[in-house]
Amino acid sequence: MIMEHAALRVTPGRERDFESAVVRALVTLESAPGCHGAEVRAQLEDPSNYLLLVRWESLSAHGDFRASAQFEQWRSLTHPFYVEPPDVRHYDEPLAR
Repeated sequence: MIMEHAALRVTPGRERDFESAVVRALVTLESAPGCHGAEVRAQLEDPSNYLLLVRWESLSAHGDFRASAQFEQWRSLTHPFYVEPPDVRHYDEPLAR
C-alpha cells in the first residue's frame, strides 16, 4: 500500500465552494479500483491550502485512475479551484518500529 500526498492551493475566497465540490469528488475517487480511502484536510495556518491523502494499492493503481473517466470526473469537480497544479508525491509503507 502506498500513500499519495497532494498539496492543493485553492483560489482565496473559493474555499467553501471547493470543499463542497471535493466532498462529491471524493466519492468518485474512493470508488476507483485500488483506492483504499482518501481524505482532504484544510491547513490551519492558511485556509486556502489543503492536503489530499489517498491510500492506493500501488503506484500503478494511481496511474490507472489518472488514465480513467473517473479521473476526468475528479478533475472537473476540483481543478477549477486550484491556483496552480497540485504538488503530488507518493510515499511507501510506514517505517517499521
